[in-house]
Amino acid sequence: MTISAQAAESQLERRLFATRRLSLELAEPLTPEDQTAQAMDDASPTKWHLAHTSWLFETFILARCEGYQRFDERFARLFNSYYDSVGPRHPRPQRGLLTRPTCEEVFAYRAYVDAGLREVFAEGGEGDPEITRLIELGLQHEQQHQELMLTDILNLFAHNPTRPRYRAAHEAPAQVAAPLLDFVALVGGVHEVGHRGAGFCFDNETPRHKVFVDDFRLATRAVTNGEWLEFMADGGYRRPTLWLSDGWAFIQREGITAPLYWEKHEGLRAQMMLDGLQPVEPSAPVCHLSFYEADAYARWAGKRLPTEVEWEVAAGGLPVEGNMLGAAVLRPLPAAAGQGLSQMFGDVWEWTASAYLPYPHFRVAPGAVGEYNGKFMVNQQVLKGGSCVTPQGHVRASYRNFFYPHQRWQFTGLRLADDGA
Repeated sequence: MTISAQAAESQLERRLFATRRLSLELAEPLTPEDQTAQAMDDASPTKWHLAHTSWLFETFILARCEGYQRFDERFARLFNSYYDSVGPRHPRPQRGLLTRPTCEEVFAYRAYVDAGLREVFAEGGEGDPEITRLIELGLQHEQQHQELMLTDILNLFAHNPTRPRYRAAHEAPAQVAAPLLDFVALVGGVHEVGHRGAGFCFDNETPRHKVFVDDFRLATRAVTNGEWLEFMADGGYRRPTLWLSDGWAFIQREGITAPLYWEKHEGLRAQMMLDGLQPVEPSAPVCHLSFYEADAYARWAGKRLPTEVEWEVAAGGLPVEGNMLGAAVLRPLPAAAGQGLSQMFGDVWEWTASAYLPYPHFRVAPGAVGEYNGKFMVNQQVLKGGSCVTPQGHVRASYRNFFYPHQRWQFTGLRLADDGA
C-alpha cells in the first residue's frame, strides 16, 4: 500500500486523526508511571486505553487489508476488551499489571496503526461503506475512551495520599448562586424516541419508535452540591426508608456517607477533582453518585428520577451545547440563570429511572461488532446528557449511556422529575 501525497483529506479523515491526536494530548500531563497504574477493577490504565483504541482499528479494519502485518501479535490478547468472539483477552482487573509493553511501545503502536489508516484513506477505502462505517465507529469508540481516560486517572489520583493534579487549575468563572430550582411542564402523548437522521448513532439508539408518555415535569437544572449537603444534614445516608433494598445494603457494606471523592479537609468539605483537591462548590452540580444515591435523594425531595423517554422527549428540541471536554475547566459548573431547561448536555451524566434494555425490534449486529452494546442490556441503568469530560460532538438526545447501579467513578449526577399537574 502506498500513500498519495496529493490526496486531499476528507472530513472523516480529518475528524479521525484529530480524535487520535486528542487522545495523546490527554496523556501528555501524565508520567509513564501514571499511565500504567490501575486503582480499581472498573478503571483501566491510560496506556491500556491508548493501546485498546488502536487495537480496535487494527482488528476490525486494518487486518482486512491485503498485506497488512500486525504490529505485535501478542497485543491481540493484551488489548482486547470484551470481544469474546475475537479471541482470548487479558483479565480486566489485571490491566495495571501490564508494565510491558512500555508507554513508548504503545505510542509506536499508535503511530503504526495511524500510518495504516492513512493508507486506507489514500487507497480509497473510504469509498467502501463498510470501511467507512467501521472507521466512524472506531472514532466514536475512541471518544468514549477519552472520557474514560480522564475519569480513570481521577480515580487513580484520588487514591494517592498526596492528591496529585492531572493539570493545574484553570481560572473558573466566579462562584454564583445556583438558579432557583424550578420545573418545566411537558405535554404527554405519543412521542417518537431513538435516533433519527443520517448522522452517526450507536446500535442501541435504534430503532426509532413510538412511545406513550404521561404529562410530566422536569427540573430546570441538575441537583447541586449545596442541595446534596442538605440531604446529608437531614440524615439522608442514615434513613433506610429512603433507599432501595439493594442500595441500602450497598451503602452499609461500603460505609458510604457522601459522594465519591468527598472528604473533610481542614474542617471543610472538599472533593478530589482533575485539578486536585478543591472545596465543594455549593452551586455546582453534585457528581460521582451511584444510581442508588440519586434515587434516594429523589425520594427525600418528594420527587423521582425521570425515565429515559421523558428525558429524551424534553431534550429533543434543544441544541447539544454545554460544558464538555474542550472547555477550559474539567469539572461541572453551576447552571446559568435563565428560563427553561439548562445543563441538559454536559456537566454531569444524569441517572434515569430506566433499565438499560433493547428498544422494540432491536437486533444485534452480526459478528464481533455486535458485542459492542447488545450483550450488556441487563442489570444496568440508562444515563443521559454527557458530562464535563465528554468530547464535544459526541452526544445527542438519543445517546444511551449505561452503568451498573453501584458505580460512581464517572461524573454522574441527577435531575429531578415529577408527575404532571
